Amino acid sequence: MQQTSPRTDGALRADAPSRQASLPLLDQWFGVTRRGSTLRTEILAGIATFLAGMYIIVVNPAVLSDAGIPFSAALSATVLISFMSSLAMGLYARNPILVAPGMGMNALFTYTLVLGAGLSWQVALGCVFWSGVLFALLAVFNVRRAIIEAIPASLRYAITCGIGLFITFIGLQNAGFIVGSDATLVSLGTMDAHLATFFLGLVATAVFVILRFNGALIMGIALTTLMAAPMGRLWGDEVMVAWNGLAAWPDFSAVMQVDILGALKVAYLPFIFVMLFTNFFDSLSCFMALSESADLKDKDGNPRNLKRSMTVDAFASMIAAPLGTSAAQTFIESGAGVAQGGRTGLVAVVIALLFLPFLFLSPLLSLVPGIATAPALVLVGLFMMVPVAKIDWQRLDQAFPAFLAIILMPLTYSITLGIAFGFMSFVLIKVATGRLEEIKPAMWISASLSVVLLVTAQ
Repeated sequence: MQQTSPRTDGALRADAPSRQASLPLLDQWFGVTRRGSTLRTEILAGIATFLAGMYIIVVNPAVLSDAGIPFSAALSATVLISFMSSLAMGLYARNPILVAPGMGMNALFTYTLVLGAGLSWQVALGCVFWSGVLFALLAVFNVRRAIIEAIPASLRYAITCGIGLFITFIGLQNAGFIVGSDATLVSLGTMDAHLATFFLGLVATAVFVILRFNGALIMGIALTTLMAAPMGRLWGDEVMVAWNGLAAWPDFSAVMQVDILGALKVAYLPFIFVMLFTNFFDSLSCFMALSESADLKDKDGNPRNLKRSMTVDAFASMIAAPLGTSAAQTFIESGAGVAQGGRTGLVAVVIALLFLPFLFLSPLLSLVPGIATAPALVLVGLFMMVPVAKIDWQRLDQAFPAFLAIILMPLTYSITLGIAFGFMSFVLIKVATGRLEEIKPAMWISASLSVVLLVTAQ
């Protein structure tokens, strides 16, 4: 990510003392001047990050609605947890980072726990809650180093890539671009106006991303929605876009529907562990990447306020379940604001405030059809494939488990199974080649839980 310097124009610098005098508490709390930034820069950075990540307001409810959560309820929960957790990130951790329900976590929730394993969405929310509780314990007791060292880097990269492929497959499926086939399992859908609209929207979204437009994904969603509007009116039988009004009161029907006790079953422990694992490492990797790109480090060279940031992330995941959504996590789209020069928690506060109005705009946002969010899913999958280059493909003892984890997630339609086979194959290969010292205790536990998962899943 290219780093840019914060704005330092003369007008802003000339009246810096008066600004500090009028807003002493704000400047002191966030350290805007101390970090070499300005209020203007921080606000613009917050807007940039919001535009880059606001697609989650529509895409997350679209995914969760497949699990049975009402779209409007999932949308309200998405906005509320994004507001609360980003605000906490700004005020408590004081980092310029967006926290919202994560892609990958919602796919794991919907397509593995609910549609795959047959859990009710209430029980699946219970699994989200307990994974958040464990995440909070890890964050509070600061045991991240032991866990990081236990899981090989190749598998961490592979899990991110595999989830990316899985999300892309879901996007192509939601658009009808990929359909089932008795002869070949999957095949290309019928090339009609529906698929043509999706494909043009996908290419347009890719162009927006390539040209580095702020809010490229939401621009792609808006354009595809406009192209889909004539369907059912000028051609085809299905009306894709229908007006239901501009604003409405939030839908809190999914609030406190979480089944916390129902999730406390031995058979569900692997699901809780996989959610914990995925969320923990996604968050940690995002913090590390952002700290490197913008030099957001402490005096020891570690990511700035890492413990506080991970604590916010953990409690955001735990609170997400009672609100009615999958786990919240750090967004790598925060890099958009960092690239604009954002350096303090004021950026996250601006992001949080920009989310809040959409709590009342669910009728407007429900205009967006599935083929409009599908291009965003495909592009998010592309973004998540970046770590594939970090896997050492010449070391087959590392590459083989990583490859299994990546390829089996979309092919088995299960993130959990991909991770399970990756863990088990890693341990078996190390045992067979006499490299027991390379297996950390956490990997033994992970592989054992994977075996339990496979046995209980049958």
